[in-house]
Amino acid sequence: MTHSLLSPTATLLVGSLRAAIARGGDDAAVAARVARTLEGHLTDPFLLSAAQREPDPDAYRQHVLHVEPDGSFSVVALVWLPGQETCIHDHVSWCVVGTYVGEEEETTYRLRGDRLIPLRVNKTPEGVAAYLVPPGDIHKVCNNSSSVAISIHVYGADVSILGTSIRRRYDQPVSGR
Repeated sequence: MTHSLLSPTATLLVGSLRAAIARGGDDAAVAARVARTLEGHLTDPFLLSAAQREPDPDAYRQHVLHVEPDGSFSVVALVWLPGQETCIHDHVSWCVVGTYVGEEEETTYRLRGDRLIPLRVNKTPEGVAAYLVPPGDIHKVCNNSSSVAISIHVYGADVSILGTSIRRRYDQPVSGR
């Protein structure tokens, strides 16, 4: 499902992502290539329309920008108001996250028995992309800044069918290191 509301620069991004993914390889190689490709587009002020930058006052907002017709990847813009965050979760596929506006903060975890152990906190500034590959991709993402943050996510999955890339939500207690 290609959305007709894609800007010309977003259409170029999708074409570049399609070429990067088509080169194949294991999930880590594909995700790394997609992250490099996405970074080349994160400084384009015309990538998203005003409607695709709209937040939701209650929770971070997902704008599905593109789903590849064969379901091999999806491109989503997430808009975060200050203080908004995800639950602790992992993913059904590789995931690339590029910060388009502002900064995102990610806390990664490891599951030990029935407890989550925080591993590290990563801050992803504007213009930078990072990736994760399951398994071992348990994390929480939040906007701890005082302004709106917008990120572009590329998933190796069809979010039009799944609704999300989240595989599992974790509600175990969080322990100290």
